Amino acid sequence: MGRWEPNARERLELAALELFRERGYDSTTVAEIATRAGLTKRSFFRHFADKRELLFSGQELIVQLIADAIIGAPSSATPLDAITAALVAFDSIFDGERRALARERHAIIADNVELRERELLKHTTLTTAMARALRERGEPEAVANLAAEFGGLALNIAFARWIEPTAEKDFAPLARQAVDELRATTAALG
Repeated sequence: MGRWEPNARERLELAALELFRERGYDSTTVAEIATRAGLTKRSFFRHFADKRELLFSGQELIVQLIADAIIGAPSSATPLDAITAALVAFDSIFDGERRALARERHAIIADNVELRERELLKHTTLTTAMARALRERGEPEAVANLAAEFGGLALNIAFARWIEPTAEKDFAPLARQAVDELRATTAALG
């Protein structure tokens, strides 16, 4: 395959996941990923800064998805209703096709300290995006920050359930369930 063929980015992602699974993240080179994808090393760097970023691509899309959903929530929506709208919007990218890839990605990240640190940074970025969007809706900073932390926790819970080996539910109902459970838990705190 030549570098001009379509889906180079997707081919690189799939090749990387295969190699990470076979050889481990640390033992896989960018050159090997490019070769497996039928591309050159130079083509790899047109799409990704390094192999770590390959596992975290699409973050800008997710941040925009969050902001659009929160800002686009009805004006009568509470901060948690707006957060729920953002989490439910993930259903558009967390579809059944991506579930297996997400499981693999999660397992690779869980086995590597550097990648777990990068995952925490991603979580912080998403939480910050939620808080910023809530402030744009007019919420006070403390309310926006607390609701965003709540949303980040709900996102983690829903995602963990979505990638479970026996999971079959779509992401949206899992997100709503996580929000409802956290609301009940918060109410029980007194």
